Amino acid sequence: MSTTIEIDEIMKLLPHRYPMLLVDRIVEIEGTSRIVGIKCVTANEPFFAGHFPNYPIMPGVLQIEAMAQTGGILLLKVSGKSNVLPYLMTVDKVRFRRAIRPGDVMRIEITVLNLRSNAVKFQGRIFVDGVLASEAEITCMIGERGV
Repeated sequence: MSTTIEIDEIMKLLPHRYPMLLVDRIVEIEGTSRIVGIKCVTANEPFFAGHFPNYPIMPGVLQIEAMAQTGGILLLKVSGKSNVLPYLMTVDKVRFRRAIRPGDVMRIEITVLNLRSNAVKFQGRIFVDGVLASEAEITCMIGERGV
């Protein structure tokens, strides 16, 4: 399995598109246990217009979505199945520790806690400049596309 995945391959795996595609590149994959993605946060992100006009910060729910998408990429790669998608089931132990602002580069680190044939529970952590910005435990399952 390749240790990097570029945006064109990510777009083949995930159905998300701008403005909801929140992973730009995968920079590390360690078997079935760990994946690291990158998201470059620009001043042009549409959510900054309203969150918040004089102090733009990335909404926490989108940080969770970035973790879920990165974990979903790992689940899809290791499943070897086609025509399936990861679906979010649960989000637990969420903590926001630092604001993510325009110009930040998010390092999205996912560590698998429990992997089954059709589901995964993982810990997601987002770092900016080596500082923990947010973290959560997320469970996703694989389901048929369009179901």
